[in-house]
Amino acid sequence: MATGDLLRNEVRAGTELGRRAKVYMDRGELVPDAVMLELFRRRLEQPDCERGVLLDGFPRTVAQARELDRMLVGLGRRMDHVVFLRVPESVLVRRLAGRLTCPSCGRTYHVELAPPKVNAVCDVDGTALVQREDDRPETARRRITVYLEQTLPVLEHYREQGVVSDVDGTGSIEEVQVRILAAIEAGCAAGDQR
Repeated sequence: MATGDLLRNEVRAGTELGRRAKVYMDRGELVPDAVMLELFRRRLEQPDCERGVLLDGFPRTVAQARELDRMLVGLGRRMDHVVFLRVPESVLVRRLAGRLTCPSCGRTYHVELAPPKVNAVCDVDGTALVQREDDRPETARRRITVYLEQTLPVLEHYREQGVVSDVDGTGSIEEVQVRILAAIEAGCAAGDQR
């Protein structure tokens, strides 16, 4: 479950939650904990999440991590594994700034890593691709600064629980995917022994 997708769905739907989140998203800042926790609580209670979920981009603060831990316990679940991708800042900015999105179907492309067949046009529906406001280089740099200040401490929270794997996030999509899957498999095997 990708945090950004959940948030953008709320924004597109024009919900109160989406309107509250959009103000922060447009500035490249973290959406406040109360909004994120409300979003995730609602989502985790859905039937398709009963067997587990893969979280992407949440939790982003230690307070969110602690509250997520409490929510999971209340649902009879636990955090099994956390994958931490190590990527230099210059690579992160280039990756974010090269991302293009189809405003119609939501499909994401990247000018270098996953370009559309026709420049700046969606392969699925032919709509002109756009760069989201939160993918511009200046916003990307702000997001990285916020991450270092507010999100990196979450890693220590989960390291204390023994569920973190560090993965080299540089290289091709395929190379990184292989590393992530190996880390998840190893983490799941270790989780079964806990």
